[in-house]
Amino acid sequence: MTTASAGELLYEGKAKKLYATEDGDRLLVRYKDEATAYNGEKHAMIPGKSRLNHEISSLLFSVLEAKGVSTHFIERLSDKEQLVRKVTIIPLEVVVRNVTAGSFAKRFGQEEGIVLPFSVVDFHVKDDALGDPLATDDQLLVLQYAGKGELETLKQRALEVNDILKEYFADKGITLIDFKLEFGYTEAGELIVADEISPDTCRLWDQKTNEKLDKDVFRRDLGSLPETYEKLYKRLTEGK
Repeated sequence: MTTASAGELLYEGKAKKLYATEDGDRLLVRYKDEATAYNGEKHAMIPGKSRLNHEISSLLFSVLEAKGVSTHFIERLSDKEQLVRKVTIIPLEVVVRNVTAGSFAKRFGQEEGIVLPFSVVDFHVKDDALGDPLATDDQLLVLQYAGKGELETLKQRALEVNDILKEYFADKGITLIDFKLEFGYTEAGELIVADEISPDTCRLWDQKTNEKLDKDVFRRDLGSLPETYEKLYKRLTEGK
């Protein structure tokens, strides 16, 4: 295992801290024991969350890498730290939806749990002050958040990730309802998956019972978030 020490704090978000390392092309990510919802309106300290999010995200990045999808993940360093490639993040959240839930269901007056005839890709501008607004391709083009070809590439990559993760979770008896991705460019110009992929950023339901195995447990006060994430982690590492 590589050894790397945290240098200058470069960024602190809702769930992670990002540090420089001795290698300018690599960064250290440290997950936090914090949970937020509704753009930070709901917040809580939750001991143990950092370990679970880190372990699950490390696992899912490894699944993608094994299928040929390039990500920023290099390796896990400890129970809540991982080494990643340095990227310039595109200021967009790319959301893939397979089943109606959350804001999508609310926005269009749909019941949750309706399987969509095909997967839908949404773009949201990364801006907490604006509430991460949903944006059309034309709006993103005119505001110069991304180019036309870049948006098409992001959709294609997101759907590729969706196909891989849907199959992976289905094998564990779990339905991938929707999830958020972030992408970034390496210094060499390679577009790769970055940030995290975890129950913080995915909606995951048990195939048989529709039990929620994601952050909706915290958002909606449905139970213990650490117990839910621990249950999910065991499902992913031990089978159904």
